[in-house]
Formats: sequence, structure tokens, C-alpha cells
Amino acid sequence: MLRPETVSDVVTLPDSLEAIEDYFVEQGWSDGLPIVPPTAERVEAMLAFSPHPPDEVIGLMEPRWGEVTARKLAVNAVMAGCRPEYFPVVTAAVEAVLDPRFNLHCVQPTTHPCAPLIVVNGPIAGRLGIQSADGALGPGFRPNATIGRAIRLALINVGGATPGKFDRSTQAGPGKYTMCVAENQAASPWEPLHVERGYPADESTVTVVAVEAPHNLNDHVSKTAQNLMSSLCHGMAAMTMNNAYLHGDVLLLLGPEHAATIAADGWSKRDVKRFVYENARIPLHKLKLGGMWDMRNWPKWFNTVDDHAMIPMVEEPDDVLVAVVGGVGKHSAFLPTVGPTRAVTRPIRYASGSS
Repeated sequence: MLRPETVSDVVTLPDSLEAIEDYFVEQGWSDGLPIVPPTAERVEAMLAFSPHPPDEVIGLMEPRWGEVTARKLAVNAVMAGCRPEYFPVVTAAVEAVLDPRFNLHCVQPTTHPCAPLIVVNGPIAGRLGIQSADGALGPGFRPNATIGRAIRLALINVGGATPGKFDRSTQAGPGKYTMCVAENQAASPWEPLHVERGYPADESTVTVVAVEAPHNLNDHVSKTAQNLMSSLCHGMAAMTMNNAYLHGDVLLLLGPEHAATIAADGWSKRDVKRFVYENARIPLHKLKLGGMWDMRNWPKWFNTVDDHAMIPMVEEPDDVLVAVVGGVGKHSAFLPTVGPTRAVTRPIRYASGSS
């Protein structure tokens, strides 16, 4: 049995699954859900799909600065219940969270409830069956559940983000178990997220964003893009969200029916971003009521406008990420972020002969 953080060691464990579960929990190697025992055979099967040699150091994972290798990731992917063919997605997602722009130094130990959301684009989503339509952010889909969970286990076991220790999230949230979804490209009227971010349509990618839980945006009435987007923006501006003070990216997941209503009026994705930037705003006098007002250095231009000036949730339109996710129903979701973090997109690479 291989340990999830120092995987060169072999641990002799009891034969029963119950005893193995208890042992992993006692060692702090578990997220509290049942794990698949990471036998050497299972880990080797996972590594057969790795784009990296087993013991190559891919990077250092904060806050413990643990060395990330393919072997360590494979152990955690086995524990999470991943199939071996999911492993290139896990690897790409970890490469993304290690990017300095993602700011794992902030994401891991913050008191905020953020967690990495993995958005998969390209052919691999359909090939692996990563859900993008009905209930895509919920239970019932093995690739979604286990890929996201593998990232969380690595963040715990390699990065050291044990709740109450290096993970200081005040209340946390279910997204800290797993969050992985594919964009519903077939239902989108616009270019998919990865194409917008500079990748070819036929390339498979992950985009990782440090988000809160989804905030439901419900509108069954609006028939025009203007009315619908005005309604959605009303639910996207609140002084209690970190983005009101720290800006950074935000993520808007449009349901296919909402996206169709917007596109029917000739709006592009760029139009959606611009509208959110201009309309999801908070009056300056409300920001001054409390929250973070006395806790940070505000932009100097705040002192040049009156108290009724409307303050945007983001610094510029391109800070609004837009993707189409979901199935039937006039619902969308807004996912604020922790603030000082940026979404990172990485191509999914494969071991030779494994794609």
C-alpha cells in the first residue's frame, strides 16, 4: 500500500477495507469519504496514462511546499476513485493550480470558502463522459466526482491543506470535496471557453477557477437579452462577496436556455461580459457601511467620485468568465472567487500511446 504523500514508502496495512479506511483517516490522508486503497498495481495502471515520468517533480504545492510528482498524484487519483484514463485531466488541473497566477498561496489557507472548480473543454470531455448538461455540478457522474476529488486529496496530502491547520476556511463548503464540470459546448451559441482563451477548438483543456459555491440565478420570465441580463446582474453584486473589494475573476455559468435567449438578440459573449462589468455594481455609499471598508487600501479614484458612484465587481470586462453549463430550465449560476486569484487554462497532455 502506497502512502499518499511520501509514495516511495510501502505501508503494510490490515486486509480489511474497514481497517484501511480507519487507518487513512487516522493518518489525516482522507477527505472523510471512503477511499480506494492505493495499491502499487493500481498506481502503476494510473501512471500508464501520465504525461510525466513517475518521479519527475512537476512543482511545489503550497502551503507545505510538498513536491508534486506524477506518482504522488496517481496515489491520490486512485484514492479518489478515478479511472486511469482520467489521469491526464487530473495532471493538467494540478499544473493549473500550481501556476503562480492561480495564487495557491492565497487559495489554500484563506478563511474564505473557495475551492478549485475544474472546467473541461474539448474532445476529451465527451470521450470520458464528463457531464456538462443536466445536473452537471451535482452527484451521479463518476468522472466529474472523482477528478475533482483527486485534486482535493492532492491539495490535502501534498499541499498540506488539512482543515483547521493549513486550511483555515471558516465554514468551508461542499465544493471542497469536489468540483469538476465540462462546458456544454453543443448547447452554446458562442465559442467555447478554451477557444476564447486561445486554444484550438479540437484541443482538450482544463480551466481552473477558485470559486465559492454556485449562486443560483433564476429568471423564467425575461424574453430579451437586456431584461434577462439586467435580472442576472442584480444577483451578481453584493458587498459581502470578496470580488466587491478585491476584484479578480468571476465566473458566470449560463444555462443553455438563458444563453439562447441572450444570443437570439444578437449578443456575443463579449457583449455579456461588457454588460456584467457595467451593470453588476454596488453604490459606493453601501461599500462604506462596513464589510472590508477599513481593512484595505482602496483605489485612489474612489476618493474622486461621490458616494453614489457605482463600483464594479471586476476591474474590466475580461475578468468575467462566461461558459454554458447545464440542461433544461431557465437557471444560471454565478460563482464569485476569493478575489486575488486568476483562472488558469492548461492543455491536457497524454502519455505516448494513451490518448
